Amino acid sequence: MDSIIIGIDIGGSTTKIVGFDTADKTNPLMTPLLVRATDPITSVYGAFGKFMDQNGLDLSDINRVMVTGAGSSYVSKPIYGLECEHVEEFNSIGLGGLYLSGLERALVTSCGTGTALVYAEAGQAPVYLGGTGVGGGTLVGLSKKMLAMDNVDHISELAQNGNLNNVDLKISDITKADILPGFSDVMTASNFGSISDLATREDIALGIINMVFETIGMISIFAARNYQIKDVVLTGNLSIVSQAKNVFDTLNRMFDMNFIIPENSAFGTVIGAALAGCIKKRSKNRKKQ
Repeated sequence: MDSIIIGIDIGGSTTKIVGFDTADKTNPLMTPLLVRATDPITSVYGAFGKFMDQNGLDLSDINRVMVTGAGSSYVSKPIYGLECEHVEEFNSIGLGGLYLSGLERALVTSCGTGTALVYAEAGQAPVYLGGTGVGGGTLVGLSKKMLAMDNVDHISELAQNGNLNNVDLKISDITKADILPGFSDVMTASNFGSISDLATREDIALGIINMVFETIGMISIFAARNYQIKDVVLTGNLSIVSQAKNVFDTLNRMFDMNFIIPENSAFGTVIGAALAGCIKKRSKNRKKQ
């Protein structure tokens, strides 16, 4: 029936895959899947085969395959005989963020190894605004050096019992002035600016996570203000770290923003890639009519 559009987001060590069933008008999004492997090609073939098997699909069911991500440059041949179309990663980020949030206009912040900011508006090409090298790679790198840990889930679990008062310098520590009324006790003056000799591993883990999320949050706020919007959609693997919600909820209250972590946020980019294929299919069908 060739109604399935496949999206594949190929990273260095993980590949994400999703499908849209264009014949299903009620719930077209098929459950996304993530596969880990040591190289992009092994990862993409493993993800594709597992996705097909889990969903009971045949190759004849596939209409087109859309690939994106840093590792997509390694895909130069058809996958199981299916031609692959490349989608610019920032376009995928924007499309995926709007779809997951249900918004018509938003800043989409992709929190991966680094962080990318994309302005997205329905019916227009997403605009890449830049980003920062601070992201999941920062969290893992600092944790490996300071805590001898490099598994994000384990770092996040360790941080559950951390205390930022033993790590960060707060506004209330350096002035009695209420710079942002009601928030002096939680507003960071300097990440790791007041680290105690008695700071525990838990405190340090939380300090690293908080620093990464606060950096991502503040550059997102600055970018959103430039477009006079409050909605910021967070996507990417880092968005599902358990401490994210608390940090971004605090930034929402402090700066009157609307940071959103939608369901399936980790799969925003791959969903956007598949959506690009759906758009192409609709456009092709219109031309035939």
